[in-house]
Amino acid sequence: MKIGILGTGRIVDMVAPTLMQMDHAECYAIASRTLQRAKDAAEKYGFKKAYGSYEELAADPEVELIYVATPHSRHYEDMKLCITHKKPVLCEKSFTMNASQTADIQKLSQQSGVFAAEAIWPRYMPSRAIINEMIGSGIIGKITALTANLSYAIHHNYRIMAPELAGGALLDVGVYGINFALMHFGDEIQRIDSSVQMTDTGVDGMESIILHYKDGRMATLTHGIFSRSDRKGIFYGDKGYIVVENINNPQSVSAFDSEDRLLKQVHVPQQISGYEYEFEECMAAVRAGRREADSMPLSESLRMMEIMDSIRRQWGLIYPQEK
Repeated sequence: MKIGILGTGRIVDMVAPTLMQMDHAECYAIASRTLQRAKDAAEKYGFKKAYGSYEELAADPEVELIYVATPHSRHYEDMKLCITHKKPVLCEKSFTMNASQTADIQKLSQQSGVFAAEAIWPRYMPSRAIINEMIGSGIIGKITALTANLSYAIHHNYRIMAPELAGGALLDVGVYGINFALMHFGDEIQRIDSSVQMTDTGVDGMESIILHYKDGRMATLTHGIFSRSDRKGIFYGDKGYIVVENINNPQSVSAFDSEDRLLKQVHVPQQISGYEYEFEECMAAVRAGRREADSMPLSESLRMMEIMDSIRRQWGLIYPQEK
């Protein structure tokens, strides 16, 4: 399938090499708002075509799926452009800036019959089923809580610190912690408590989020942009605990008893980078004429954005475009 990439952000340095190693994907075209940047990326990764505008990419009749790699603040308009041109679209997380924009994309996709999905890679990975199988096996007894953290020292990146680009920890890394909780605990949430440390630029720099579930379970999540965390997800049961190494791209899942003895360990299958799974599923869905991805339907993207909207309301964080 001929893949077009809209944008030349840093994520392309991970995605393009992955596509190059996939059997059923072709790095066909890439677009930037600056033609030279598109040409540089095309030369680096072997794209056949380079465009100096997003409109040219969307209008190319050969492009079969467009991956959106622009900042959060542009996702909504860039997806609208693709869908208007009848181009299936896979958009990097977070899907949009807010739930209202996601609802609009969902409606536009349904009305036009054009595929749209969020590229939140842990949703598509084999690790998701591995984790759910282990926690469902009863190996650590009744599970009542989970913790997950994801922090990187990325505050020197302008995009991360810029309110006008919908920067901050929540939409960039917090989305992984919340997704981790929803994938493995579900979304029957009764209450959300949170605490935040804002940056001088007006975006969230560090946060702690507690999801209180209706059945009494709790998920405690921490995210930040100033330091590197261990990135672990841990499930707590009355007979032990389960550790997931790196909730962003899980590498292993290990169960321990109440005396800290290893009971079971499962490593994830060998992979190119982890990004290949979202492309494989979405390409298959497009070929089959489906409008959504099974692993991340638009209703789930909308639920995620509603949760993040509610958290931002607790903080009073409003992006400039929302005012």
